[in-house]
Amino acid sequence: MLLRFDSFADLNTDQLMKIYTESNTENSACFFPDEKDMQKAILLCEESFIKYLKDDFYSQAGRTYWVWEENGQWISALRTYLINDDLYYIEALETRPECRKQGYGEKLLLMIIEELKAQGDFELCDCVSKENIASLKTHLKAGFSIVSDSGFDYLQNESNEHEYSMSYKFRKNTI
Repeated sequence: MLLRFDSFADLNTDQLMKIYTESNTENSACFFPDEKDMQKAILLCEESFIKYLKDDFYSQAGRTYWVWEENGQWISALRTYLINDDLYYIEALETRPECRKQGYGEKLLLMIIEELKAQGDFELCDCVSKENIASLKTHLKAGFSIVSDSGFDYLQNESNEHEYSMSYKFRKNTI
């Protein structure tokens, strides 16, 4: 089932951090290199992530966390940023490690697309690492196209040659 969170107050951060366990473990060494205790570094990374969501992500309108849930367990998630009237930027598509290769990321993207179609015309953009074959395949299966060999990050307003820019466009009244 698709869950939509437009405010921090409704977000279950414990469930969300279970989705991002692997990323938080990898990021802990980068963000907290002086912390020798790995578990403490991971906890600091999680706390920093939650603080970002509360203080920054949800501080502006048009920002949504989307979660795929099955049997009460949060499986996959991503966040969208409304850049302008009908342009959304995707960030942090992730699936719990034990649930990968089962189509949950694709299912999440497809359900978000259906939800946005009900609102009218839109474009979803994302940057995907050229080395992340699984994510590239997931996006392509969900109907995204590679639109540039250099990923454009709308949040940082910069390009990255190690990523692809991907896009999904929906126009209700196209001939």
